Amino acid sequence: MKQVLTTMCRQLSICTALAFSLTLPVYAQTPVQEKIPVEKFFKNSQINGVRFSPDGKNLAMITAGENDRLGLVVMDLTSLTPKILARYEKNDITFFSWVNNNRLVFGIGDRKIGAGEVFKDSGLFAVNKDGSEFRQLIETMGNSGKFRILTSRHYFISTTGLENSEDVFVGRGTGTKQNPSETILKLNTLTGYNESIQTPPNSVGFLADMSGEVRIAITSVDDKTAIYYKDANEKPWRKLTDYDSKKEDGFSPSFIAPDGQLYVTANNGQDTQSVYRYDLEKNKIDSTPIVSAKGFDFAGRFIFNKKQNKLLGIQYETDAPATMWLDDKYKIIQKKIDAVLPNTVNLLSVAENADSDVLVVNSFSDIHPGSVLLYNTNTEKFTPIGDSFPEVDSKKMSYQDFIRIKVRDGLEIPAYLTLPRNSTGKNLPMVVMVHGGPYVRGGHWGWNPQTQFLASRGYAVLEPDFRGSQGYGKNLFKSGWKQWGLGMQDDVTDATKWAIEKGYADPKRICIAGASYGGYAVLMGLIKEPDLYRCGISWVGVSDINLLYDITWSDQEGSAWQRFGMPILIGDQQKDAAQLKATSPVEQAQRLTKPLILAYGAADRRVPLVHGEKFKNAAPTGAKIEWITYPEEAHGWRLLKNNVDFWTRVEKFLEENTAVK
Repeated sequence: MKQVLTTMCRQLSICTALAFSLTLPVYAQTPVQEKIPVEKFFKNSQINGVRFSPDGKNLAMITAGENDRLGLVVMDLTSLTPKILARYEKNDITFFSWVNNNRLVFGIGDRKIGAGEVFKDSGLFAVNKDGSEFRQLIETMGNSGKFRILTSRHYFISTTGLENSEDVFVGRGTGTKQNPSETILKLNTLTGYNESIQTPPNSVGFLADMSGEVRIAITSVDDKTAIYYKDANEKPWRKLTDYDSKKEDGFSPSFIAPDGQLYVTANNGQDTQSVYRYDLEKNKIDSTPIVSAKGFDFAGRFIFNKKQNKLLGIQYETDAPATMWLDDKYKIIQKKIDAVLPNTVNLLSVAENADSDVLVVNSFSDIHPGSVLLYNTNTEKFTPIGDSFPEVDSKKMSYQDFIRIKVRDGLEIPAYLTLPRNSTGKNLPMVVMVHGGPYVRGGHWGWNPQTQFLASRGYAVLEPDFRGSQGYGKNLFKSGWKQWGLGMQDDVTDATKWAIEKGYADPKRICIAGASYGGYAVLMGLIKEPDLYRCGISWVGVSDINLLYDITWSDQEGSAWQRFGMPILIGDQQKDAAQLKATSPVEQAQRLTKPLILAYGAADRRVPLVHGEKFKNAAPTGAKIEWITYPEEAHGWRLLKNNVDFWTRVEKFLEENTAVK
């Protein structure tokens, strides 16, 4: 499959940018501008989650309003008149979903408090599109004992296949910390009545078909996973497969098409995961993939039209997002839209239960955070809906390129490189940004506030997806098992040296930065490679690997992750004790010689403050450590004031240690 190119007019002396009016002005490189205020990079998105009603006659979306509070808005596509459906003085709408053509559900939160402050669940509320029949379905905290309101242990799952009813799927966590499981219920949004759906014991995941029947159940006990299927008639659940998740790849059910076909993601003997059809009669995966991209695991979504009983296309991500259309009509429409908006990725959304002439276009790029537009397929006209970050000027943002870097043992690691606009692209001060996780895909093509802020200050930014990162095949992923501070760290080192060899980075002006695992890599980088980095910026970073085993990860997977995930991916606390100690930064803190920002959220339950305190106390007397704590924050900064404070400090710190010439 042809991969999406991210060069997007890199070789041209001029480029185009999407303007809100949809004119495409030509601009040339301009002299260095005044500094863009820090807060413009870290403000909250102003619009997101734009979705059609099932019949395609209305749009719903989350938009920012008075006091920057997020509200739920519905727009009739005939009049294009927005109606505020739900907005709160002290809360924000965090998610929503159409129940049917007339009714919606939504959850709430408060984005003006830190993640470590008084915690409430999102709850679940329902309302008709005209504002009538409002009802609370799930509590936001505890159990009030109100009639037909579920406790806060319940949570919204989906409305898949239920568009002809008043129902939604909700879940409730059951089982134990050692072996968690999930119960799924069908909840009526008008009456509050619910019914449990029978599934195999120890179920942890579900998949419903287009008629709202739960057909797939995934079970997990210790490290054993099984996948069950239920036929359309009343036959009992039958097992499709079971496997040892420690040793075998297995497959993941992804989508049940309107025609009943089951699609799964699987390696199927290959390095990367692709999309396959699963033959339910033969009980096996087809040999030929439907979507496959060399060097990338499949990650995306399926686009279907229930009225036509047809899978229209599949959105996926390689070095950048793209769509593979299976329907010729939409192939032509995509080409027309891309011709008008040539320098952005343009992802299309269609009404699921209608043959609508109107599409939603989510248009974005590395320099453009995103615009939402309507496109009429008959008139071929666009109607702007809104910009996610209207204060960001794409003409002042910097381009991001996908690259692959060969490291010392011959393995190729992916990375993204951003060079500051108006720079020569050579001999630049550089920030090597190490992602957290670490067993996730770190880099994604698109506008990133941290990267763009640093680039706006004149720094090149290198973001390596070191071994252990997911999204690029099982070889890269498994090469990172038990490699904290070893092969994973060497990859970051080799990527930094690559940037020097290629002439992008000034070897005397490189800083390493990152959060969580990335913060750990900062500490190890300064300790292992003191001649490579001039400084380090570590926030919410792990300093003592053994603390990860001793502290309850109460905001994440809990003891199941500690019992089964960590011994495999990080190391066994008994068998690998010597390695875990040797690769813990706190054990080598006396070797710190370079300036360091060390920042933590005082309410962090995943990497608690003690990680930072132990490292700070173990560092040499007189070590140049700028200690920062935010009392109300947890595992990362949520509040604008704290983001502005932190990145202002980072800017000053970088100027002092790797000054832009």
